[in-house]
Amino acid sequence: MSNVESLVSDWLPLPDVAELLDVSITKVHGLLDERALVAIKRGERKIRSIPALFIQDGHVVDSLKGTVAVLGDAGYSDEELIIWLFTPDESLGGRPIDALREGRKTEIRRRAQSLAW
Repeated sequence: MSNVESLVSDWLPLPDVAELLDVSITKVHGLLDERALVAIKRGERKIRSIPALFIQDGHVVDSLKGTVAVLGDAGYSDEELIIWLFTPDESLGGRPIDALREGRKTEIRRRAQSLAW
């Protein structure tokens, strides 16, 4: 089991994402292209999937896109940024993804920006 697989327990294949967001699969691909969502290929069949926690109340987590951009600018691959978002941080009192879901984007972005230095 890879590190990302051990950190993220619930994954959604892209057709399920489209259903949860009530959009077409084409729109989901657009969200991936514009980096509002991040997917990795996983499992035996290498199906592109996103962590289920990226979706909240039928929408993409509000502050995910900007955080993905900051981590991408810091040189993180898609898998590495998912690992960062799901790795518990004692100084944060949990995982960055949970803080984003709680609306604490400023603190998470500040921490992500510091990774670029």
